[in-house]
Amino acid sequence: MRAVFVLVKTEPGHGTEVANRIAEVESFSEAFSITGQYDLLVKLYIDDVDGLGRLIERQIQSIPHIRDTFTILTFEAFGAP
Repeated sequence: MRAVFVLVKTEPGHGTEVANRIAEVESFSEAFSITGQYDLLVKLYIDDVDGLGRLIERQIQSIPHIRDTFTILTFEAFGAP
């Protein structure tokens, strides 16, 4: 399983609604409200990197009130020994 982070910009006043809809996506792990250019930071876990584009387009970007997304694909996790 590979972690993927998606920054999501929502229409004003719709952050909670969008986060709740994203939480219904099968690959969903966590979502956080954030400040700055984007409104949400979403963590997904995927098995198939080749299907990531379809997942983002069909299951995330299709949610009403999402203006923009920025996807970050991870390669290696680091942690405390």
